[in-house]
Amino acid sequence: MGKNLLKNPSGEDQLEFWELTENGGSQWKVEDMPGDCGYDFCMDGVTTYFATSFELCLKRQLIDLLAEDYSSEQLDAQPAVTVDDWYCGRTDCGCAYQMAVCLLDENQEVIQEFKPEPVTLDPDSDDCSWKQVSHTFTDYGSGMRFITFEHGGQDTKFWDGWFGVRVTGSSVTVEV
Repeated sequence: MGKNLLKNPSGEDQLEFWELTENGGSQWKVEDMPGDCGYDFCMDGVTTYFATSFELCLKRQLIDLLAEDYSSEQLDAQPAVTVDDWYCGRTDCGCAYQMAVCLLDENQEVIQEFKPEPVTLDPDSDDCSWKQVSHTFTDYGSGMRFITFEHGGQDTKFWDGWFGVRVTGSSVTVEV
C-alpha cells in the first residue's frame, strides 16, 4: 500500500492542513471517538473524527504530486490512484454526506473526477454506522500532477451544534 498523501486525515491535528471551503453553521469541529450518539470505528489507531454542523461544511486538500517526490515519468505511466473515506451519522439526527476527488494536470485542470451521489442518512430508517467509500482511478491518460480531495456535509434537522455527518480515516494513495 502506498503512503497516504492526505495530511491529518482523521483530525489528530485539529483542522491543520485542510482548506475549509464551506464552514457553515457551528463550523467544523474535531471530536473523540465514538462521540455523543456515535458508533465505534473499526480501524486501529483512529481515535478522532471531523464533525459537521447544520449548514454545509466542506474541506479539501490539494496534493502536489511533484512536491511529494513523484517524477513526471512515474505519473505519466498512469499509476493507480486509490481514494478512501469513512463517514457516519448519529443515532439522533439525520445527515448528508458528499465527496469529490479530482485528478488534475499541471494547470490544475480536471483530467478525471470521482463524485458519487450525495448520501442522506436517517437514523429512523438507515444504518448510520461507519461506512467506507472507495474508488480507484486507472486509465486516465498522462499529465496528472495534482489531486484534490474534498468531503463533508451537514445535518438534516438544522440543529445548532455538531449533529451532521462525521468523517475520518481518509486516504489518497498512488501506486508506483
